[in-house]
Amino acid sequence: MALKIAVQMDPVETIKPAGDSTVALMLEATRRGHSLAYFTPAGLSQTGEAITARCAPIGVRDAPGAWYTLGKAEPADLSGFDVVLLRQDPPFDMAYVASTFMLERLQPATLVVNDPVAVRNAPEKLLVMQFPDLMPPTLISRDREEVRAFRATHGDIVLKPLFGAGGAGVFHLRADDANLTALMEIFEGAWREPYIAQAYVPEVRAGDKRIILVDGEAEIGLNRVPLEGEARSNLHVGGRGELAELTDRDREICAALKPALLERGLIFVGIDVIGEYLTEINITSPTGLRDITRLGGPDLSVGIWDAIERRLR
Repeated sequence: MALKIAVQMDPVETIKPAGDSTVALMLEATRRGHSLAYFTPAGLSQTGEAITARCAPIGVRDAPGAWYTLGKAEPADLSGFDVVLLRQDPPFDMAYVASTFMLERLQPATLVVNDPVAVRNAPEKLLVMQFPDLMPPTLISRDREEVRAFRATHGDIVLKPLFGAGGAGVFHLRADDANLTALMEIFEGAWREPYIAQAYVPEVRAGDKRIILVDGEAEIGLNRVPLEGEARSNLHVGGRGELAELTDRDREICAALKPALLERGLIFVGIDVIGEYLTEINITSPTGLRDITRLGGPDLSVGIWDAIERRLR
């Protein structure tokens, strides 16, 4: 079946195609004969029940340089598309939330991936809190005394913003680190939301594993090993990527998550596992597809499109 697909994403000129999962999804859609249109959240509008976007036809190819061609952007009724891919990167702020309210109006006639209601109601660092038995000890708060008491109990901790992404604002604080109060002041000045304190998991030095789940099923992991002297393992800050087979514990975590993901209609999900612990469930704009393929693993965008097409059938 030839589908009409609209992709809500960051400005196309800012995309680095070699490592971008949205590009992987667009390439596979093209291979299947689907047509693609592109728009940014700034081009999204609502009038009454009508949801429109300033869409431009886009063609893509797997090339490091001129990887896309754009047609003229014109207003289009998004209900005329079979699928809308919700793929702009965080920050998960009120602008992001507003777009989910508009996109949910398209369903069920138009399939939005991932489901905007689930994206809004279950952001990654909050959805994961429904599985405390799988996680390291974790506190969400902006009460300084609670945070201090948490560190007194657990020693080394990680402090990070609740709605951050890409490793931004992630700090490893040792039990005797004198910077805790100063960091709390910075967090409280930068964000109105509570922030996260999490017990430090030393196994992160061996890697932070990204596992892609498609309709709740996983087949391989991308282990991201941090640089020496760096607390974060994200690839864009220098982490080294390597393919990783799933362990029994990984499969146990995936099996525990599957019912909750299917219930929310979440087709494409990326979870993060450090050692024996689940740390995040990424549903807003999961990444890792291109890195897995680059390292010799399978093209998981194939399975994602299989799942989308099953929904439509």
